[in-house]
Amino acid sequence: MYLTRHQTDDGPGWARDGQLLPGSFTLGGWLAQPVGAAIDLIEALPTGGSAPNTLLAPIEPLIEVWASGVTYLRSRDARMAESTVNDIYERVYDAKRAEIFFKAPGWRAVGHGASIRIRHDSTWNVPEPELVLVFNSALEIVGYCAGNDVSSRSIEGENPLYLPQAKSFDGSCSIGPGIVVTSADTMRDLPIRLSIVRNGSEIFSDQTSTSAMKRSLEELVALTGAELSFPQGGLLMTGTSIVPGDEFSLQVGDRVEVTVGELVLRNDVTS
Repeated sequence: MYLTRHQTDDGPGWARDGQLLPGSFTLGGWLAQPVGAAIDLIEALPTGGSAPNTLLAPIEPLIEVWASGVTYLRSRDARMAESTVNDIYERVYDAKRAEIFFKAPGWRAVGHGASIRIRHDSTWNVPEPELVLVFNSALEIVGYCAGNDVSSRSIEGENPLYLPQAKSFDGSCSIGPGIVVTSADTMRDLPIRLSIVRNGSEIFSDQTSTSAMKRSLEELVALTGAELSFPQGGLLMTGTSIVPGDEFSLQVGDRVEVTVGELVLRNDVTS
């Protein structure tokens, strides 16, 4: 099952497998239910014709996007290289407690085809392609989408306490194009690919797999919700294993394409 959010004549609306769902359907209400009941409910809903082409980020304004970091060895090495206090990243990679941080409220997230941004006060900016988990109020994983955790490496590298500024700013959280409703077991070996095009030519590409992740998907969600309630569910970015070289920085006009499984999330970089 595939859920997408669209701009309709009556405002934002959800679709199941390309067919519009009733206007009363909300992602938050759906994620408030246990996974079994939620699947039965959505399968029983009538549909009202084909969804329009205009995609929105598959999230609602009050649902939160959280993120986890240093979940792949490559990410640990890159964070150590950028930082003047690099031993903390080696420690968190091996620690019982994962790095978890708030990324964006739903209203700040952008979707497929929308623009992402780089900070004006940063000299080193990168995309981070990630598997994004969708979980319900009981912290059960119900699906996934693709994500781009746009980050300012120069700001975080200057001081780890600047992480919120390096990670959270307008245009820094891209998710989509929709939500694949499925179990966590189908996500354990998903291919992830990053492609960056500048002036019509691909200047960077790389790929990895979620099988290279150090921590399990269930562990990351459990740690996120250990002392936080999510009455309408939430989304969790799970970290990246693709890090462009130190000589690379995003520029205005670049096109970034993140592929997770069969999902393709594409965004242009604006100022």
